[in-house]
Amino acid sequence: MAKKVKRKHGINFNIGTVIFGALFLYLIITIFIYATTKHISSYMVTSGTLSNNESYTALALRTEEVADASASGYVSYYTQDSARASRNDIVCSIGSSPDSSSTVTPADSDISKVRQLASEFAGSYNEDNFGAVYDLQYSLNSTIISNSDPAYVDGTACKADNDGIITYTTDGYETLTPQDVTADDFNIKSYESTQLRTSDKVSEGDPIYRIATDDTWYLVFPLSDRQYAALSAKTTVRVKFSKDGNSENGDLTLFDRDGTHFAEITLYSGLVRYADDRFLDIELVTNTDTGLKIPLSAIVTKEFYTIPVDYLTTGGDDDSDGFMKQTTGSGNSGSTTTFVSADLYESTTDDSGQEVYYVDEADFKPGDIILKPDSSDTYTIGATASLEGVYCVNRGYAQFRKIDIINQNDEYCLVKEGTNYGISQYDYIVRDGSTVNEAEILR
Repeated sequence: MAKKVKRKHGINFNIGTVIFGALFLYLIITIFIYATTKHISSYMVTSGTLSNNESYTALALRTEEVADASASGYVSYYTQDSARASRNDIVCSIGSSPDSSSTVTPADSDISKVRQLASEFAGSYNEDNFGAVYDLQYSLNSTIISNSDPAYVDGTACKADNDGIITYTTDGYETLTPQDVTADDFNIKSYESTQLRTSDKVSEGDPIYRIATDDTWYLVFPLSDRQYAALSAKTTVRVKFSKDGNSENGDLTLFDRDGTHFAEITLYSGLVRYADDRFLDIELVTNTDTGLKIPLSAIVTKEFYTIPVDYLTTGGDDDSDGFMKQTTGSGNSGSTTTFVSADLYESTTDDSGQEVYYVDEADFKPGDIILKPDSSDTYTIGATASLEGVYCVNRGYAQFRKIDIINQNDEYCLVKEGTNYGISQYDYIVRDGSTVNEAEILR
């Protein structure tokens, strides 16, 4: 009879199950640590400026003339809008029919220029700016006409009487000067501009183009009492144009008219970029302060003991700054003195006119008595004052650093560089200082 084999029963060891269990346990622990750890948002300190310059809507005034049609007919244009023309250049011509055109045979040099203009247009054309097609047409006409005898122009040639910048709108402000401006001139809702470029027939005496004959131009805008006071000490200012981000320097003059403050800025360049604009949104670049830029939310205040400067002494192994603290013994053992090294965050004059140091509260307790060097005078620790600062986290814990604010806007401020116990560029600080405590270890 065959013997029965007895099987051993035990736990089957599955390496896959063990690994999965370990990973699952690690995931649970990681989630727990993340959920129970305080998370902060840090901010890297950089050097910069603040964007708190004042913005205005200014009236642009120029030395301008409106040219009228010398005959009736249809206008053909040869000069681009906001382009410069020289005296006796043919700006346009007036013919007897809408199809009037030049019968000029272009020279080889003109053909080369035409090809260049067409190539540049093809490379930069944007269907959202169809007006550029008309500019190309006027450029091509101008190129062909410029080197030709005016006799070849079909109709009456309209030449520029002076050097200047040609535009094709009129609004009635052409003769307005800064001395004539009133508050009513800034009613943009009632402002009307007439387009002079047209395919319709014009009559003799109708305006056909406008020319600005002087590169000196003016920006005029009203001011509030606060703005007037802020600009009253300035004679020059830098103007930044919202239209294209370019800037120009100009001479600043302030004046009053009919109970309203006005500013007049005289500019000597840049006219060609804004020759067709009557109202311009501008920013006066008056804030040139630079410093370390930090968010206002990072700022905290910290209390310090204030100790008269006369009580400062040196001691310890490295002759560091500090104070001699007096400790009274029990019974008849008398009193002893101990040197306490201290960080001096700042010196200032308190309300009583006494010069004091700001000392960290961790160095002393209220009621501690310190001795004045070479004197029997004593001072009892207790008076406090606060300093503004931020929490630096370069070392993994919240460390108070003092700040000295130069300027600020609604979101950021600029602080001085190089202050004692201050911050430096590229330091990391807590973005919201109210979320941590000093010396708290942060992960």
